[in-house]
Amino acid sequence: MTSYIGPEKILEKKKKYIMPCLGHFYQNPPEFVKGKMQYLYDNTGREYVDFFAGVSVINCGHCNPEITKAVCDQVNDLQHVCNIYLTENFVNLAEKLAEVTPGALQKSFFCSTGTEANEGALLLAQLYTGNDEFIGLRHGLHGRTKLTMNLTGISMWRTDPHPVGGIHFAPNPNCYRCPLKRSYPECDLECANMIEDIISYATSDKVAAFIAEPIQGNGGIVVPPKNYFKRVREILAKHNTLMIIDEVQTGFARTGKMFAIENFGVEPDIMTMAKALGNGVPISAFIASPKIADIYVKPGASTLGGNPVSTAAGMAVLKYILEHDLMKNAQKRGVQLREGLQDIQKRHPLIGDVRGLGLMVGAELVNKDKSPAADKLDKIAEEMKDRGFIIGKNGIFRNVLAFQPPLIITENNIDNMLDTLENAIKKFE
Repeated sequence: MTSYIGPEKILEKKKKYIMPCLGHFYQNPPEFVKGKMQYLYDNTGREYVDFFAGVSVINCGHCNPEITKAVCDQVNDLQHVCNIYLTENFVNLAEKLAEVTPGALQKSFFCSTGTEANEGALLLAQLYTGNDEFIGLRHGLHGRTKLTMNLTGISMWRTDPHPVGGIHFAPNPNCYRCPLKRSYPECDLECANMIEDIISYATSDKVAAFIAEPIQGNGGIVVPPKNYFKRVREILAKHNTLMIIDEVQTGFARTGKMFAIENFGVEPDIMTMAKALGNGVPISAFIASPKIADIYVKPGASTLGGNPVSTAAGMAVLKYILEHDLMKNAQKRGVQLREGLQDIQKRHPLIGDVRGLGLMVGAELVNKDKSPAADKLDKIAEEMKDRGFIIGKNGIFRNVLAFQPPLIITENNIDNMLDTLENAIKKFE
């Protein structure tokens, strides 16, 4: 039997050898040692139903045998030669991405992380437009590098003490906590309209791109009104500004569509992706139409980007999503999850709002005066962990329960989780 050092020893080593910026969930965190589809197992053998999927990474399930086989077969044949050499996998995966992404998106650049993909997309926008300024959304999250961190609209993730200039933020479309104190639809999408003002009065009117997540993940599973991105698109077109859509957390069937932006009827100029593309294997990409992509001619490579193993994983992921119709399951189970949370909400006003698309769902916990109930969320999440369910937390005030399970989650899994959650809420409300 395998021997493990256990959570306490891991925490000791973490404190001694890992930089303190890296936190962890839970007061009493388990040591995870095994995964099997929607389940995780700790060092004692205890089973947990994973409702967070490694932050929207394991869309096809932990250690999915079909994807694992593709990865192992590739490791045994060829693990790495760098993308400056020719292999089949990376062009085949790029071809598949051109098929499943919206509109004219066709040419990809592979890298290893979502941050790197976003940084590359921003560079491409600068190269194409010749402009330097950017617009992001408040409460958006785009990465840890200099530029992506400065385009992140969440202060807890902005650790850079020397901000980059030429970056502007528009109000995010959060209808539950509207930053403009308006109500939809009477507001006429004022949060989108303000982008026109920002371009006209706060910039040189030479903005390279607007970047946004179609659903803000770390911002609290914030879903814009249906026509928000269409209005933004109209404004950007008037000012020759590109639209970059960050699908790092929302892509690959998570919302019931292959990509979340498809729920809003808009085609981005550049799109980024990562996380679920590799189902746990590090891989990311940014993709653009030939018109935009072909401006990128100076030498560029990513040592590990698009390596044979990660692209084998990507091909297997797309094959599994399509063959097992994970988009349909995300839609059906997403409706079940949202309706179940809304049912609990009727009896427990601690849940102030339920929102999301597909299997990307947030439940915002609030006190009687609508103030964030982050302390209660921590207790509930800890209790749910102790009862065998892993749920995420996010939001600006860390008061949003985040449900982003593997897309193979079952009706029974969700029913059991909802029953357990209501009991946990009763205990701490």
